[in-house]
Amino acid sequence: MTGKMDCYGLSRSGARHAVNQDQFLIADLEKSMRIHSSSLSLDHNSRLYGSSQAKLLMVADGVGQSNSGDLASRLVTDCISRYLLNEMEWFLRCNEDTDAELYREFLTAFELCQERLEHDIQDHPERSGMETTLTLAYLTWPQLYLVHAGHSRCYLYRNSQLHQLTRDHSFAERLITSGALDVDDVPEIWQELLVNSIGGNEDSALNPEIVKTEIRVGDTLLLCTDGLTRELPDLIIAEILGKDLMADETCIRLVNQAIAQGGTDNITAVVARFLDLGDQDVSLTVSLDADTGTPEHSVDSTDKDNSQKPETNHDRVKQQDQVL
Repeated sequence: MTGKMDCYGLSRSGARHAVNQDQFLIADLEKSMRIHSSSLSLDHNSRLYGSSQAKLLMVADGVGQSNSGDLASRLVTDCISRYLLNEMEWFLRCNEDTDAELYREFLTAFELCQERLEHDIQDHPERSGMETTLTLAYLTWPQLYLVHAGHSRCYLYRNSQLHQLTRDHSFAERLITSGALDVDDVPEIWQELLVNSIGGNEDSALNPEIVKTEIRVGDTLLLCTDGLTRELPDLIIAEILGKDLMADETCIRLVNQAIAQGGTDNITAVVARFLDLGDQDVSLTVSLDADTGTPEHSVDSTDKDNSQKPETNHDRVKQQDQVL
């Protein structure tokens, strides 16, 4: 069965923020070959592209004074992207035999991000304390690997049910989990205090959480920052994800609804729908949004099996289309 991943990302500044400190990324990892010279009828220095090897989705929410949170989220998103591109052997198909190695690669990538922020703070002490969340989804069909630090979230919507795949790494969540406080009694400010993030001060801890599950045709993934979940309860999120809309309409509706509810914080969402298209070919398009300066729209194709609750281990610029 052939299907496609219909994916869209959107980020908007919150009412209390002059700068949007959120980042997101949607990418397709594929092999390529640069032709330097050939007897074939190929232009020299042309590039041939192979099939898609993996899909990458990320959201990051920076925290810090004087816009250093914006820098933290940008540095980390860039660092992760470059590590996956240049260091990680993502061209190897993932399976149970390679999971341990893959986990080590992800942890190494997060540690390198931590080092990058620490080095920047050493050179610019005024940025001390800057940190960022990072929620990363790495998909090699049908396996989905989530690597996560902070309180940005990943949801899976399946069979009319919404499942939160990540845990909030916040002081509030720690108190709730321990039973020290009821969820209704936790001050909002404690929900913003991170106990696991990239960056922070000397006492901060980085302990990325990794979750593995399987994706099926008909599923929908949502990656989002807390600017969205603070305004929209799970019931409303599920209602919007359950509508028969494409990813772009779904994403826009989520963000606009959060803004309508107050939208004080920056709001970022990435929606991926896994659709059955039979034998239809689908192309990938990417555009840049003038407001965010980040990739906003991506439509993609992936071969899938058909499929219940997921099983887990706890200015606009148009780019060229690529047939996958």
